[in-house]
Amino acid sequence: MKIVANNKKARHDYFIEESYEAGIVLTGTEIKSVRQGKVSIKESYARIEREEIIIYGMNISPYEQGNRFNTDPLRPKKLLLHKREIRKLIGYTTLKGLTLVPLRMYINDRGKAKVELAVAKGKKEYDKRHDIAKRDADRRMQQAMRK
Repeated sequence: MKIVANNKKARHDYFIEESYEAGIVLTGTEIKSVRQGKVSIKESYARIEREEIIIYGMNISPYEQGNRFNTDPLRPKKLLLHKREIRKLIGYTTLKGLTLVPLRMYINDRGKAKVELAVAKGKKEYDKRHDIAKRDADRRMQQAMRK
């Protein structure tokens, strides 16, 4: 498994409830660009429209040799999940008010591009400060144990 893009900011900004592996519909030049690692998912999010999951804000840079076959780098892309998983996600987003956030994009062993999609709840500012303080305390303890 080759990780192409990672969204570290998502774990800082959200509490992760569950995560799902989803396929993604790409064009030929987009998958070539993904294999080169020219993907950014920092500002991306997913929404459910007509029982389909669409990811917005994912930036896949145009392929250099793609000429006229290149598409818009920020175009919305469809994610592929089983119908029961989509219905479960509809319940999470409408009833509980949770958000769908991509955590990472990778290419699996078979050469398929996959997105790890998380059901997440937004953190408040004091939650973020608490996490930073906890991480610093753990780091200090590790340093003290090494000495």
